[in-house]
Amino acid sequence: MVVVRNAAPRGGFSPLTTLALVTLLSAITADSCLPQDNVQVWREFVSLLRSGAMTAERIRPHQELKGSEQRLLGYLEILRQQALPSEWGTDPEMITRDSLLHCIVSLTTNQQKVPYCFSFITDGGQWYFRHLEAIFIRLDTLSSFPATAFPDLDEGKKAWMREEIFWSFVVLNVYLPAQRTHGKEYALNLLHDGAGYFLAAKTWVPFETPRRAFILYLCWEQAQLRGNEVTLVRLSEAEATVEIQSQFFALYDVAGHLKPVISEADYRQIYEVIWQDRARNAGWDLTIKYRPNYMVEMQFLRDR
Repeated sequence: MVVVRNAAPRGGFSPLTTLALVTLLSAITADSCLPQDNVQVWREFVSLLRSGAMTAERIRPHQELKGSEQRLLGYLEILRQQALPSEWGTDPEMITRDSLLHCIVSLTTNQQKVPYCFSFITDGGQWYFRHLEAIFIRLDTLSSFPATAFPDLDEGKKAWMREEIFWSFVVLNVYLPAQRTHGKEYALNLLHDGAGYFLAAKTWVPFETPRRAFILYLCWEQAQLRGNEVTLVRLSEAEATVEIQSQFFALYDVAGHLKPVISEADYRQIYEVIWQDRARNAGWDLTIKYRPNYMVEMQFLRDR
């Protein structure tokens, strides 16, 4: 769910949770009417933020993200430090829906100019910051129906969204409920998919030996389907090394809905259990090493 961080894959800043994005676009609240001068809301917010006077008391997140006030404040602080002073003086594009005000403005972060959507809600004549998003879909631009074409996003953003949707479901809807009911070992066993993954490698990469096909399919699947940066360092029948800049770990660092519900150790264990099971089914012994900037090094040795 988050918006910014210091080390983002592909040199960009990371998006907030897909659930929050859907809520942002579809859920309309009726707390009160917006102030007539929407520009003043933005300017007051910018003044508080740039002066360091913005506090968690002025933040009201989406209901699904309740309790994330300090984390949202931290994202705003990163923007305050990195965006160019001149950019804060630009009045944003503004979109209103009942008591919601969305302000779209481009800010330079990590040496890139990134469009951000700042969302506010009003209650009793007072505005509150609600959400910050680097992924937003301009479906509000659809004006004629039936419609068969819809606004698109770049491939990097869509890859992030796919990963966030998938791993959020695994953690929140599979692993955590099973762990609470049946224990950790049972929950982790539910994540075993090694036999099916190896079958996919053998059938979709039929022109290699099964063991090599597994490594090559791993690289393709992680790069082309998952959108990770992948390097195949070496490959033979006896050993292989693959480096992955994994959005799986970036998600934990960035997505505000994961850290409150699962420890970093348990989250990492999910990754290791899945990949150890896949490697074992393909006849490899796997050693996983972790590097800075969400880099994972996988070392495979023939196990039989």
